[in-house]
This record gives sequence, structure tokens and C-alpha cells, in this order.
Amino acid sequence: MGATRVEPKLHEARWWEPLPSGKLHCYLCPRHCQIGAGQAGFCYIRKNIGGKLYNLGYAQPAAVQVDPIEKKPLNHFLPGTKIFSMGTAGCNMGCFFCQNWDISKSKSDQVNSFHLEPEAVALAAIEYGCPSLAFTYNEPTIWGEYVVDIAKVAHQMGLKTVMVTNGYITREALHDVYEHIDAANVDLKAFTENFYSKITLTHLQPVLDTLKILRRETNVWFELTNLIIPTLNDAAEEVKELSAWVLENLGDDVPLHFTAFHPDFKLRDKPRTPPETLHRARRIALEMGLKYVYEGNIFSDGANTICPGCKRVVARRSWHDVSGLEINEDGTCQHCGHKIPGCFERPAPPSRSAIHTLRKNVEALQGADRVV
Repeated sequence: MGATRVEPKLHEARWWEPLPSGKLHCYLCPRHCQIGAGQAGFCYIRKNIGGKLYNLGYAQPAAVQVDPIEKKPLNHFLPGTKIFSMGTAGCNMGCFFCQNWDISKSKSDQVNSFHLEPEAVALAAIEYGCPSLAFTYNEPTIWGEYVVDIAKVAHQMGLKTVMVTNGYITREALHDVYEHIDAANVDLKAFTENFYSKITLTHLQPVLDTLKILRRETNVWFELTNLIIPTLNDAAEEVKELSAWVLENLGDDVPLHFTAFHPDFKLRDKPRTPPETLHRARRIALEMGLKYVYEGNIFSDGANTICPGCKRVVARRSWHDVSGLEINEDGTCQHCGHKIPGCFERPAPPSRSAIHTLRKNVEALQGADRVV
């Protein structure tokens, strides 16, 4: 008789505690959900089963793909390379404009997921020739246990790890997760509490707190993305306030990406972002003193990296393609030697023996998931 696939075991969550009421307090994100028996938190995938909190997204990705790293977007981290990208179901925000709503607004049993242990994720990244892997598509914070376990294996194999995140995480969990992360793109969705509370169903301050912690208390390389939505967060004054806050709290060398919105999910009544809106936002941020400001989701020269020293284009991009890179692996400009912040050194590929051992581990895990 042939082998039959069995369901993976439930994976107990971290970052929770029992309450006198009998509910479970999840303190992974600032929602601090109090979850009753048989219920799940706002994110859908952290569920109270028998008085314990379980992560239903562990080893159950709903989306896996190889992307250019510029799609995350990251322009100062291994530019021009591929990145193995994956996501699960659920999210801890409720953004009306979500562009991955088919998985982020779904429960774990409502998506076509498949079983993939952390070792198998790292092996897949290696086999597809990716020097890094990204936790993305939905909010990776909510499957932080899976993120940490994947990252540990990835680092053993010399791979880099990336979070593409909304930044909605508590201080306690942040250090636990980002200890294992090399780079992040944090989506700063707007710069008003009104936008966050009404359009994302969350709050602005916790995201700002995350950014300050990442800058001051970790070695994680991170870049920011601000999706500009016509009439909601495209005012010049808001761009000025956002840029001023970044300059004062994070510094002038944190890359900032202004990206174009397209109608989706519950915001189909809004128009696409005009290119001129992005051009204006970029001009404002540059005039205020930020050194690396980019435009995304449109074709423009605003995707290029310009050396602050000699003012030459040192990374030429078209959408997500890099057609020219004139930055040395130590981050210096090839023309004037000016130091450009980021990570430009390519990781050494894992040895054949390390890959062989990892493959054997994956085969053993797959065998353990089957019965005859």
C-alpha cells in the first residue's frame, strides 16, 4: 500500500500566558488579544485549543515564490539577487487596501497551504539559488515561531533572512524574533493616527516604536515603504512630517520607498497614484535631508541609487531589474569611495557536505510525516 500523507502536528505558540478568566493573553503584537476556548485571535492563526495557544500557520505556507529582492523592496541589501519568499494565512492588521487579501484575510483552513518544515524551506532556497529568504506576503510577525525556526536553519547554511513587515509587534517579541533577522522592510503605511485607526484598524505609535527599537537596539538593516494612496495619505504636509520624523529618529541614511497604490480589496473606489505624486514626495524627502529616497511600482529614475559623494548613479534599476551596479562589496562607491550603507557582500554558498546533510534531514522529516 502506498504512503499516505498525514496532517502535521499542532505547534504550540510562544508569547502567551493564561488569564484568571480562562482566556489566553497573546502578547505577540500590540492587540494583546484575549482568546477564549476554541477561538482564534484577530490574526486568525493563533488559536486557543485545550487551554494552550497554538500557531496554525507553523510549517503551513500558503504562498511560496522566488522574487527579485528589489520587490520586497530592498535596494541596499544584496541588490540584484533572488530571494526565496513565503507567507501563510492571516494578518494582525485590517488594511482596507491589502494587495494580498486572498491569504491575509483568510483563516488557515481557507487557503491552499502545504506542509514545509524549516529545514525544507532552507533547502528550497539553496536549490533555487537564493542567498536569502523572505518572510512576506502576509504579516510574518503572526507566525513568528516558524520565522525563528526557519531563520536558525538558514543561518546555519549561510543564508540571510528578511522580514517584510507592518512593524506591529511588541517589544518583548521583537527582540526574540529579530535576533534571527538580517534585514527588514517596514511598511510605514501613513503618518497619522486617523489613517491607522480607520484604514488599518490599528495604531501608529507601536509601529514608530518598532522602528526606533530596530535602529537603536538591533543590528538589523531596514528600509521603509510608504504606499501613497490618493486623498488618504498623499498630502505634502504629511510627507514632510513623515520625512522629518525619519530624519530625527532614524537618521538620514535609512532608505525610504514611496510606492504607487492600485485599487484593491475594499479601496477600489480610489484611483491609482499619479507618478507626479511620487515625484513630489521624493523631492520633499530629499530636500529635507534624506539621502536615499526611492519611487516604486512605476517606471522612473526614482528607482536608482545615487551616490551622495559624487552624485553618480551607482545602482540603475528598471522596476525590479538591476541593470548596473557600481558599488563594491564593502559598500563603497566605485567612483569616489563614498560609503553607502547596507549589505552588498554576497554570502558564500553552503558547502556540498552541508547541503547533503540538510537534504538527509529533510528526507527524514518527510518520512516521519507519512504512514504506511
